Amino acid sequence: MSTASNPPSGEDSLIARYFRPLATAPGAFNLDDDAAALKADGEDVVVTTDAIVEGVHFLAGDPPDTLARKALRVNLSDLAAKGATPAGFVLTLALRAVEEDWLKPFAAGLGEDAAYYGCPLLGGDTVSTPGPLMISITAFGRVPPGKMVHRAGGQAGDRIFVTGTIGDAALGLDVLRGGPAAAALGNDEAARAALASRYRVPTPRNALARAVRSHASAAMDVSDGLAGDLTKLCAASGVAAVIDVPSIPLSPAAASLVSRKAVGIETLIAGGDDYEILCAVPGDRVDGFLREAKQAGVVVTAIGGLIAGTSPPSFLDAHGRELALKRLSYSHF
Repeated sequence: MSTASNPPSGEDSLIARYFRPLATAPGAFNLDDDAAALKADGEDVVVTTDAIVEGVHFLAGDPPDTLARKALRVNLSDLAAKGATPAGFVLTLALRAVEEDWLKPFAAGLGEDAAYYGCPLLGGDTVSTPGPLMISITAFGRVPPGKMVHRAGGQAGDRIFVTGTIGDAALGLDVLRGGPAAAALGNDEAARAALASRYRVPTPRNALARAVRSHASAAMDVSDGLAGDLTKLCAASGVAAVIDVPSIPLSPAAASLVSRKAVGIETLIAGGDDYEILCAVPGDRVDGFLREAKQAGVVVTAIGGLIAGTSPPSFLDAHGRELALKRLSYSHF
């Protein structure tokens, strides 16, 4: 994201106007160079990247400030699940056209979140595209040496926790598309708006990063669906899991839709875009984890445990019967 050419090109002018004000870190060099410098300060640097694409991760016509926040927050969610503190990010933005009415709120939303989460813009690239709008962010975080929390590491006997509520984003997308959830909610505008917001603007659980780093044996964020992401964690850790489905935390709107059979529980636990933290915590660390989660102001819920074995996770209903899931998660391919 260099602006060193003279006279400035259209791209350079765009960057200078909308994104240079966000590049507050000294290592960004005011976006006047071809690279940034990030000091490790004796810590390990954690790197994660995610792209969001029009028609895949968001709908055409979604407000631009929500797109900026989602693009950054899905990466912050990964850092949180690794126990990392945000350090900065780089942005790649593929645009069909330069439109001030779109770029101004996009940059404003991005800047507000970058400041709030302590994750400044370091650089990036802007390109034109004839295809769908694409926003890609690579985020950097810091952890003490050797303390990043992996998917691997979970052991039989560990308790399984999730943050927040599960399934709201999948329902929010359904609401925005006018699907069964939208019809079932009828004129309940508050519920419809709350679910749509969970899809458009997730809440990364960075306040919980320290507790995850201190107490979890394994962790990841729930991006493709609780069932599928738990399967990935179990596979990496070489264990199996048993989940008490009635213990999975649901929002009032989601719980109402399930109780009225407007949607099935599979829709919620196999849907994507929750961006909650899923983690395994050894029994002797549970009290400490719960205490730190409360101090951080993040609600966590125990939903089951890890067991010996290599079979896929079992999801048990209120009567202890295993649910037969037709799908586990969202998949791009």
